[in-house]
Amino acid sequence: MRPRGVQIAAAGVLCALALGGLAGCGRSEGGLRSAGATPTAVGPVRLWPDLPPATNPPIDYGETDTARVPGVQVPDNDVHSLDAVKVVAAEVRAHPDTYTGGDGMYEETARAIEACGTAPAACPVMRPYYHDLTGNGRDELIVGIRMPDQQIGVRVYLAENGGLTRIMSTVDQVISVELAGRDLIMRVGSAGIPGYEYRTAWSWDEQQHSMLPTRDEIIRVKPAGTGPSTVPAPRLVSPTPTPTPTLPEPAADAPAPLPVPDEPGP
Repeated sequence: MRPRGVQIAAAGVLCALALGGLAGCGRSEGGLRSAGATPTAVGPVRLWPDLPPATNPPIDYGETDTARVPGVQVPDNDVHSLDAVKVVAAEVRAHPDTYTGGDGMYEETARAIEACGTAPAACPVMRPYYHDLTGNGRDELIVGIRMPDQQIGVRVYLAENGGLTRIMSTVDQVISVELAGRDLIMRVGSAGIPGYEYRTAWSWDEQQHSMLPTRDEIIRVKPAGTGPSTVPAPRLVSPTPTPTPTLPEPAADAPAPLPVPDEPGP
């Protein structure tokens, strides 16, 4: 004679096996029920499998270009001790005639950076931010630079070995820059299609030792005042838990609830 527990377990197995043909097992309202037929999983299918491998390397847009900032020392590798204006000015002085690439700067922007000490109101270097983008346990320095035609230059600097390395530099017509975990997300005003914009996530790549645009997408947006976008931007901060409402205590002189009369008998 089998123990009672074994009999119960066997009955549960038989119930589960019969689940596909029955509406449920047992008399309980909360019993198991079939979810219906499961669609067949379809894996990816490779099109034109005989295409040859690429013979030319992809176009280099300079995303992996890094540069040591000359003349800048970082005590204890702490970027909080740095002056962001002086960091950008050091790069401008090191490359005075460079107008393209990671070191590229508009001539009028370079002049305004050099004059930040005497004309701070017109200084194009915006408030710096600090965040650990590389996962090394220390903050990196994030700098924004206003440029002509509503363009913004975004640069990220990593402190290492007592010096400073620029690990990201890009310029675009930026709508917003956001932090999500260790990603730097940039929204750009136009995707070349009315009603759409670019959103690019830059992430640290250990092998390249730089920030790379790891996710690039075109998203639909709506004009202001017409409701949320079809593809809303993800929340970048943890939502605040909704507090549980506290019911008021009954007053001391509140009347007692009326008794419920007994139901009449049969």
